[in-house]
Amino acid sequence: MLTRNCLLLFLWFVFDKGSLSPVRPPGAPLSRSSLGKEHPRSLVGPMRNGASGFQRVKRGWVWNQFFVLEEYMGSDPQYVGKLHTDLDKGESAVKYTLMGEGAGSIFTIDATTGDIHALRSLDREVKPYYTLRAQAVDIDTNRPLEPESQFVIKVQDINDNEPKFLEGPYTASVPEMSPVGTYVMQVTATDADDPTYGNSARVVYSILHGQPYFSVDPKTGIIRTALPNMDREVKEQYQVLIQAKDMGGQLGGLAGTTTINITLSDVNDNPPRFSKSFFHLRVPESSAVGSAVGRIKAHDLDIGKNAEVEYNIVPGDGGNMFDIITNEHNQEGILILKRPLDYETKKAYTFKVDAENAHLDPRFHSFGAFKDTATVKINVLDVDEPPVFTKPSYEMEVYEDSPVGDIIGAVTGQDLDASNSPVRYSIDWKSDLDSYFDIDPVEGTISTNELLDRESIAQHNITIVATKLNSPVLTSRVAVTVHVLDVNEFPPELAIPYESFVCENAKVGQVIQIFSAKDQDLPQSGHKFSFKPSERDINNKNFTIQDFGNNTAGIVTLRSDFRRRSQEIYFLPVVIQDSGYPVQSSTGILTIRVCGCESDGSLLTCSAEAIFLPVGLSTGALIAILLCIVILLVIVVIYVGLRRQKKKETLMTSKEDIRDNVIHYDDEGGGEEDTHAFDMGTLRNPKVIKENLLKENRDLFRRDVKPDPKTGKKRTPVSQDSEDIRDFINQRLKENDVDNSAPPYDSLATYAYEGDGSVAESLSSIESLVVDADEDYDYLNKWGPRFKTLAGIFGEQSDTQADTTTTTTTENRH
Repeated sequence: MLTRNCLLLFLWFVFDKGSLSPVRPPGAPLSRSSLGKEHPRSLVGPMRNGASGFQRVKRGWVWNQFFVLEEYMGSDPQYVGKLHTDLDKGESAVKYTLMGEGAGSIFTIDATTGDIHALRSLDREVKPYYTLRAQAVDIDTNRPLEPESQFVIKVQDINDNEPKFLEGPYTASVPEMSPVGTYVMQVTATDADDPTYGNSARVVYSILHGQPYFSVDPKTGIIRTALPNMDREVKEQYQVLIQAKDMGGQLGGLAGTTTINITLSDVNDNPPRFSKSFFHLRVPESSAVGSAVGRIKAHDLDIGKNAEVEYNIVPGDGGNMFDIITNEHNQEGILILKRPLDYETKKAYTFKVDAENAHLDPRFHSFGAFKDTATVKINVLDVDEPPVFTKPSYEMEVYEDSPVGDIIGAVTGQDLDASNSPVRYSIDWKSDLDSYFDIDPVEGTISTNELLDRESIAQHNITIVATKLNSPVLTSRVAVTVHVLDVNEFPPELAIPYESFVCENAKVGQVIQIFSAKDQDLPQSGHKFSFKPSERDINNKNFTIQDFGNNTAGIVTLRSDFRRRSQEIYFLPVVIQDSGYPVQSSTGILTIRVCGCESDGSLLTCSAEAIFLPVGLSTGALIAILLCIVILLVIVVIYVGLRRQKKKETLMTSKEDIRDNVIHYDDEGGGEEDTHAFDMGTLRNPKVIKENLLKENRDLFRRDVKPDPKTGKKRTPVSQDSEDIRDFINQRLKENDVDNSAPPYDSLATYAYEGDGSVAESLSSIESLVVDADEDYDYLNKWGPRFKTLAGIFGEQSDTQADTTTTTTTENRH
């Protein structure tokens, strides 16, 4: 370390040409020329040998950190280091100040000399370093002589902490019979000392207790098995003590220990074994089938599922009489009786039982077969048993209303024991509370004690008790079922009260209802019913009965066109007859209602009042529709009244407001051949005088009457030159200007006229008609069929003076 520092100092001196500042060794005071990180005396200076340019800046001081030992136990404050500036000339004109972490409480500085001391012992594991700031100020003015400088005081570590196992004690397991080197677990110790300084935190592991079974890796702390074939059945628990020592395990290092409890887990390395090879059991012959008659057990040194045992009976003597199952809780083999035992038939059974593991481990097949075999002998013990009936149950039949005392059957019981005691019979009174039956105590014959009625009770269940004469406590019971047979005494009847309907649009031969019957009697061969119409209703022309032969029948229509107004309900009698002996029959009444239906036969309504109502509408819907109609009628009446009132007001105002007076003629002509449908003289020529024009605009001519040519005054036609046209227009303009009845706003008056310069006059359908008494219009007939109608019109007016008809349209607009 010292050699490296000296080498660095020498190289610095060589390359810096004497610019090296003093550097203190650890623990020595630090000399500096100024406070601050780097305070250059000059940034640019002349280079040696007269060369000009940049040169290396000489630093006033170089330092970065101080060191202080932890856990210092001296009586005096521990010296840390010294701060000094070149500005301090030894005249006590400079004061040093210290600020930052622990300043004043942990660290102090001599304001005059710059010496730094630690006031108390420090612990690196609590805080490894402290960051402080120092500054030199003028002692008189407190003016900073240099900027603040930051430095670090590091707490130098010593080996004062032993390694610790933070998670101990530990628990681990490893399978038994594992090979050497099998991984068990890994432990880790933690040392709080500085791992970067010395060997204080270098930990080495070793085993203090647990050899030779286990080993530990000194560097990693991995624990492995050290012996082969460790058997759990010999020893299951092991306790291993592990030590972790710092300083690389050297003398003087601190150590910590932990305990590891290692358990050998079980593997199936042991087969089951019977404690003995022969088991002798005794079983009473009265043992119930399915009951346990004995227990055997094969022991397995393994545990858990490795100790599960399966038992099997080797086929042989007892294979059909007994079975064996395993008790999951204690792995015992339980022998179960499969069939009843009889001492008189066989007194002993001998068979073998195998026991083997349910879960085998192939690694240990070389150890041999993992099963064991034992012999079981079962002796049957004789027991005084109750009588035994020849049948497990009895069924008997008797007709209802049979005479009292009729024998209906018998039961038989016997004593199978060697004593062969006589048997006595009785009826359990709880099963025959009304004493319908009686039994002969010696013979076991059962007879009736009351009259039986199948309709009341169709089946009786009684219990017969058999008792040994020499041992009354030994009894056995058997169930006897007595079926009461039916005698045909009730007539059949309709299954339900049928109420059918027939559509008004039903067709002839249509089946409108299928019905069936019921009978309180119960014949052995089952019911067989027949249906037919009643003899008194044989002339029925509306409906008939059709028997389908399967205990059902149908109502068939004999006509169509049923009407509810004529008859709403029909009643149809039907005769129902059964097949018993004696034959019983009855007459039922079928009710048929006439209903309205859809075309597909679906029912709409069957009520009589529905005839007068719309189809498919309820009374509420009809009321709502009528109410809507009334409201609409009221709205229409109000609307028409308002329109009439408005129309009257318009006509009254139109008398004083002269605007458009347009007369529409919507008649349609009959073609070119029709010369009488419309009178062309009704059209007015604009050349007539003003008085005739106003008069004709006010008077409406009949469209079906020709205008009288004498009603208009003859007037000289207006000249066609431009001056006459201008005079005509000016005259009309003056008339409108002086008209006091004209509206008080601007209006437009339009006048249309047509001249008479053409040889054929105007060909327009609205041309003004000018009649000349001397002119002949026959030449129009020569112009072709298109002028035939025009020629006919003017030909009829040849004897009348022609008036010029002017069509004037006056249009007043804003």
